[in-house]
Amino acid sequence: MVELSELKFDERGLIPAVVQDAATKQVLMVAWMNEESLKITMEKKLACFYSRSRNELWLKGDTSGNYQHVVSVTADCDRDTLLVLVNPDGPACHLGTVSCFEYPVFNSDPDAEPFSYEGLMRLIEGRKNEKKEGSYTTYLFEKGLDKILKKVGEESTEVIIAAKAEDKKETIYEIADLAYHVMVLMVNQGITLEDIRSELASRHVIDHKVKQEKMTS
Repeated sequence: MVELSELKFDERGLIPAVVQDAATKQVLMVAWMNEESLKITMEKKLACFYSRSRNELWLKGDTSGNYQHVVSVTADCDRDTLLVLVNPDGPACHLGTVSCFEYPVFNSDPDAEPFSYEGLMRLIEGRKNEKKEGSYTTYLFEKGLDKILKKVGEESTEVIIAAKAEDKKETIYEIADLAYHVMVLMVNQGITLEDIRSELASRHVIDHKVKQEKMTS
């Protein structure tokens, strides 16, 4: 474990902190910390930074309500930059976007948008709301819940068959099909990725507490 005394704060007593979503791994923002704000961050488990323009500490979310619950703080190899993993309560940017990094400067392949579950969910939501002709996803929404549930059941069976045959490539293919159809079901039912993350996170916390209790008993 790195001690605070090992961190290399600059001549102003500051160190840059890259804030990343613990679940999605999306970079949310970059801010500055001094030793006091870092201590507050670790004590409260809420991201606290130092404002260079106002020359004061600021607890992220105190004004907006978009607190960042800190999972971990890690130093880089030179001990002069911090990576802060958080579970955010809302958008990181003051403009209301999830991340401050929303403005492309250069892309070597403009037609190739990086895949993300969030992006796929947005596409599926678009197919439900805009009803694109010829779209399989739109077709599922038009047929309704029973059709979507039937496809989820069929794809679950395909996953079982592929896994039973110990065909890794086919199992991956079928799991991808199942995941897509489950996401269609989620959109149809108004369930978000954050709903699922929150449920899994709550189970993780409970499991961790149980393990800790067993270790101390």
